[in-house]
Amino acid sequence: MSWMEKLYRTYINNAIHIGDVNDKIPLLPIGHTTQKGTHIQITLDSQGEFIQASIVSEGEARTIIPATEESMGRTSGEAPHPLCDKLQYIAADYQLYGGEKPPYYKAYMEQLSHWCNSPFCHPKIEAVLKYIRIGRVIEDLISEGLLYIDADGKLLKTWNGPSDKMPEIFNATKKVGGPAEAFIRWSVEVPSDPQSDLWTDPAIWKSWMDYYASTKKRKGLCYITGEDLLIADQHPRKIRHDGDGAKLISSNDNDGFTFRGRFTDADEACGIGYEVTQKAHNALRWLIARQGYRDDSQAIVAWAPSGSAIPKPLSSTQELLSIDSTDGTQIGYTAQEIGIQLSKLIAGYSIQLGKTDDIIVMAMDSATPGRIAVRFYRELPGSEYLARISRWHDPDTGCTWQRTLFRNKKPVVFIGAPTPRDIAEMAYGKSLNDKLRLSTVERLLPCIVDGAPLPRDIVESCVRQACNRISMESWEWEKALSTACALFRYYYRERRYSMALDRERKTRDYLYGRLLALAEKVEGTALNVAGEGRETNAARLMQRFADRPYSTWLTIETSLSPYKVRLRAKRPGFLWNMEREMDAVVNNFDADEFISDRRLTGEFLLGYHCQRNDLWSKKQDLGDADEDDQQDVAD
Repeated sequence: MSWMEKLYRTYINNAIHIGDVNDKIPLLPIGHTTQKGTHIQITLDSQGEFIQASIVSEGEARTIIPATEESMGRTSGEAPHPLCDKLQYIAADYQLYGGEKPPYYKAYMEQLSHWCNSPFCHPKIEAVLKYIRIGRVIEDLISEGLLYIDADGKLLKTWNGPSDKMPEIFNATKKVGGPAEAFIRWSVEVPSDPQSDLWTDPAIWKSWMDYYASTKKRKGLCYITGEDLLIADQHPRKIRHDGDGAKLISSNDNDGFTFRGRFTDADEACGIGYEVTQKAHNALRWLIARQGYRDDSQAIVAWAPSGSAIPKPLSSTQELLSIDSTDGTQIGYTAQEIGIQLSKLIAGYSIQLGKTDDIIVMAMDSATPGRIAVRFYRELPGSEYLARISRWHDPDTGCTWQRTLFRNKKPVVFIGAPTPRDIAEMAYGKSLNDKLRLSTVERLLPCIVDGAPLPRDIVESCVRQACNRISMESWEWEKALSTACALFRYYYRERRYSMALDRERKTRDYLYGRLLALAEKVEGTALNVAGEGRETNAARLMQRFADRPYSTWLTIETSLSPYKVRLRAKRPGFLWNMEREMDAVVNNFDADEFISDRRLTGEFLLGYHCQRNDLWSKKQDLGDADEDDQQDVAD
């Protein structure tokens, strides 16, 4: 349960953020939850008299509300929230106006009355109680023009009139079943008190926290703090998002084989203090929303309990360095420039982190809607975590390669590491489903955080996908190619592959990759000269070339003959240089290796990519070639 203690400490260290409205999901006070779908706001005066009501806009609907352990975990049935709730709970006239669900007004009133009768009551809560006792909530909302009734005097469920005249309430409640399901929040106007909204008032938060703590009597050993505390009966849900019903800690095995015969009650397995579990779960939910990674049921988050900012483990290099490919910022894209920016970034994080600060990385997923499990958990010193992030993104030895970004609609080469999700999509292509994507991301997480080797099957899958060029759009294949190169290079770090063309590397696979790029350039230039826009033979036969390089090369080389004739007439200088380069590559082969049809490894993609980039970015020594020829080679 180390993660629980770290989250508990995180909450304490970040208490300043409690209730911060600037957060997507705020850090909640103890004994509170959030209601995303709030529909109506009722405003009262200090004596509990109705002033007005209004529809809550979608952008302001998230509301912090007091809650009991039971109401936090309710899925249906009786368990009212103490203050804000649906009409079914707060309106005494719910059934009078045709409410179809069981009314829980009595239970709501009883709970709110107990709060008001306690020493911890607040005058604004008393005002709400006075109004509720009158029993005309729905009547007032109808008079205010927010709810509508039919000819029988029952609440109108759906709007049958013109759509352009449909009242706001029908649009606001269409996802929950209509106006009868509207959720209500309160505002109480008191002279000289500028804070009228109860859901943002710290005094109301404290009033409920103190009262609810006074109602808990069961004490025991808290397994997190080692102290005798008030023990939690239930633990919060809504961990990953507002609609999340899964819990990290739960016990409902009270019948039959009680706790599988191991314990007589749940506390024997794990007893956790009420405040401890509230703070820990609230901190986790806040962290996931603020800096976590979420994909379907999977949630991954890294944080420093001290509250210091840290880099996200699943970011691409572009995201990590906050580089926007569409703005006008002038930045560097070479390996050296990216390395400098990365070093400065890591140094900045190092300054923020104390010498003894830990970093926690935690991944969660669920197999069922009601249970969520911790699938990955690591505690690392801050310096070690930063070193591993830096190693993953390092342009010289990390999982990085040249990628193509678009700045002002122009392709720009950028050096960086792909995200684990990108890797999963490139590895499995169209066969990728949600389950496979999530499991792949989970398998790649230790490669970043622990420095573990990449799974070989993922590397090989990326290489196979990159070879299958004709099955993808051009941009998709470019992404698959750079991803495959990055993974293969990182998997074989000891070979020290360079992103620049290495003319001294004479391995069979690397040389065959260079030959394919040269053949593609020759044919592509000839097609361009003739104004033809079709794919080259080198592109179409790439998969076959990877499987049977020698026999496929004979086919590609033979098919180049008519294109060479065309180039000899119109681009002789260019052709001369290309033939000279191809001869140099072939001469570097060992004879037996060249005529072997053994399948190529991912190294040939490195040779192909490096040779292609070299042809695109550097002007060759053209000798007697003319200006047009020079442009052909440079392009």
